[in-house]
Amino acid sequence: MDYEVTENQNLNLARIVPIYPLSENLNIKALRKIIYNAIQLFKNDIPTILPDNIIKKYHLLEKNEAIEQIHFPSDNEKLQQARYTLVFEELFIIQLRLALLRAENNKHLSSIPLKIKKDGLVMKFINNLPFKLTGAQQRAVNEILNDLHSSKPMQRLLQGDVGSGKTVVATIMLLAAIENGYQAAIMAPTEILAQQHYNNMLNWLSPLGIKVELFLGSIGKKQRQISETNLRNGQADIAVGTHALIQDNVDFANLGAVVIDEQHRFGVKQRLALRKKSQNPQILTMTATPIPRTLAITMNGDLDLTIIDELPKGRKPIITTMTNSRKQIADLIRREVDAGRQAYIVYPLIEESEALSAKAATIEKEKWQNEVFPHYKIGLLHGKLKNDEKEDVMNKFKNKEYDILVSTTVVEVGVDVPNATVIVIENAERFGLSQLHQLRGRVGRSDLQSYCILSSSTRSQETKARLNIMTQTNDGFVIAEKDLQLRGPGEFLGTRQSGLPDMIIADIVNDAKILELARAEAIDFVKNYNIEDYPLLKETKSLNYDGDLFGAG
Repeated sequence: MDYEVTENQNLNLARIVPIYPLSENLNIKALRKIIYNAIQLFKNDIPTILPDNIIKKYHLLEKNEAIEQIHFPSDNEKLQQARYTLVFEELFIIQLRLALLRAENNKHLSSIPLKIKKDGLVMKFINNLPFKLTGAQQRAVNEILNDLHSSKPMQRLLQGDVGSGKTVVATIMLLAAIENGYQAAIMAPTEILAQQHYNNMLNWLSPLGIKVELFLGSIGKKQRQISETNLRNGQADIAVGTHALIQDNVDFANLGAVVIDEQHRFGVKQRLALRKKSQNPQILTMTATPIPRTLAITMNGDLDLTIIDELPKGRKPIITTMTNSRKQIADLIRREVDAGRQAYIVYPLIEESEALSAKAATIEKEKWQNEVFPHYKIGLLHGKLKNDEKEDVMNKFKNKEYDILVSTTVVEVGVDVPNATVIVIENAERFGLSQLHQLRGRVGRSDLQSYCILSSSTRSQETKARLNIMTQTNDGFVIAEKDLQLRGPGEFLGTRQSGLPDMIIADIVNDAKILELARAEAIDFVKNYNIEDYPLLKETKSLNYDGDLFGAG
């Protein structure tokens, strides 16, 4: 049936007209008429799936009216109401799936309740620390310990800015399991980060008699077999490692707690493989990547969120400047190195090629060594080095055998050299703000004044304005919000595994308030209603998705 458009119904004049993307040989007027006819033909078959109480509470339109008004609105008010309705529905369905997932976990999974004693390992560890926990760390510990006291599985994401002290909090969680007679594990995405955790835990926990084993792909067969045996017979208390932890021959005697660091860097199957090493371990996920709240609850709405938003006392804000002057950069590095400090010079990936990047970094390292700093010792770190070579370079830098480290972005996460006070980021315009902030976090890890130099030859005023944000704040969450606004969620998180469901109409940057309301309603719905009584809602495609809605597995 073809619906005639009368003069009063003209789709192209004297009204708010829809603009659609066109393909070749397709006329906008013809397309408008096709879409108008389709809506008129099928609108009475479009069901409303949101519960009546939600529609009334938020003054939403019926679904068929919202579809019609989003294309051919009667007036601007109806257009806004239609968009609000469709955005609310889309975000509600996403949050409802997460809320149902959480409820299902609580129903079918139980975890080991872990009780903390006043004179137990956890309190001994906290009392023996050479520093006092910050207020934010204390809040995080309290929230985690409250979760651990319950037989419901912990579903918490610990999020903290670079240098905020997440590892200490995670260690306390692992010690809670050991105090109750269980083993514990922490899995990290890179060998550098896993080694960093292992070194910290050896330093902190050896005085308490805790045995820590390291599992990396690069470890020799003999040492790996010793570590596996110690883990299997219960002689090892904590296993620290990369995905090497989830190999079939790694077995625990009695695994009770797991920490997954930078959890967005692992696929779902990898995370589940570690969970399956025990029947019911308590699991904490954590990330050093500041993620805006809107993204965090869209990606991880089934998790409770704990944020460490306070740096340890004595840390000075990093002074960040933009310059393309090689003299200024060299003078700053020279001043700091002569005072006994160290510096990083970081280069970006070239066309996502580690081989090209390694070659470029090698050439640049020789230039710095021969032309600028002939009297300083300069190390080189890039992705083409073998793991033991990377570890050797980092250990030499940490032990002050190198004054300067020229590196690609492999230093982005987990490298902790408190004596390093300068980081120069070359071609800074090629990084997102959040990645720049992660790199900047390689310095400022002690009470020494630190500096970050953004080196860029860009002439784009827009790019300069974006980089200038880095010079104005050290707050990773403020930077992440700005980065999200500028680049959008897909580019912010990386296109290959953004962790986001595809949105049809909602925009999580600009629809943050609707997202919060939709989430609250989804949680309320799961608490007070039965999805079986809402067949149209239950059959919605997003709720019946069989794979992993939020990323690769």
